[in-house]
Amino acid sequence: MTAAHEDYLKAVYLLNSQGIEVTNSALANHLEISPASATNMIKRLAELELVEYEPYQSIRLTEAGERVALEVLRHHRLLELYLHQKLKLPWDQVHAEAERLEHVISETLEDAISVALDNPMVDPHGDPIPTKKGQIKTLAGLPLSSAGIHQDYRLVRVLMQDEDRLRYLGSLGLYPNARVSLLERAPFEGPLLIAVNQEHHALAYDMGKYLLVIPWEDESAG
Repeated sequence: MTAAHEDYLKAVYLLNSQGIEVTNSALANHLEISPASATNMIKRLAELELVEYEPYQSIRLTEAGERVALEVLRHHRLLELYLHQKLKLPWDQVHAEAERLEHVISETLEDAISVALDNPMVDPHGDPIPTKKGQIKTLAGLPLSSAGIHQDYRLVRVLMQDEDRLRYLGSLGLYPNARVSLLERAPFEGPLLIAVNQEHHALAYDMGKYLLVIPWEDESAG
């Protein structure tokens, strides 16, 4: 099992979890590679019985493939949280660092990191961390762009990893557990006027789609 194998399996899992049909072109776009390279790797993974693949059909993980994907995802998200919480690395930088480290840490180090973090459930962006047994919690959440007007919400998950966007969200105080309300929604997917911890900001509609919130009094996603 190589790092490339693991990257592909993780990509299939993530795309599927986002409701995106997993095709060769979708994988190529996600991994920023050529469609031919994606096809060749998927064929190899099918030979290893880690994915189910038929030309022109959606790609699906086998049970064994999903186990690998969730293990890599656990490494990645534990590393993100450790780098952010213990080493104080900004949340916009931890994804790239975790991408480099996720394939090389041992199970012993994984367990030690988990214990040091009190066996966490989510990473710095609110993404759920799979358990040691390969179970993952489905978190509730409504896109901020679809939230009710003048209602208080808790930000529970940020569905993006782009460094510049995360840095910008951080400058607005839009971290998980922030108190946020939607004050005004411009028509035709125009800007959103929001309050973050009672400070007013304008936010692009396209960014609001990737911020998941729950009612402020609802603790179910935490």
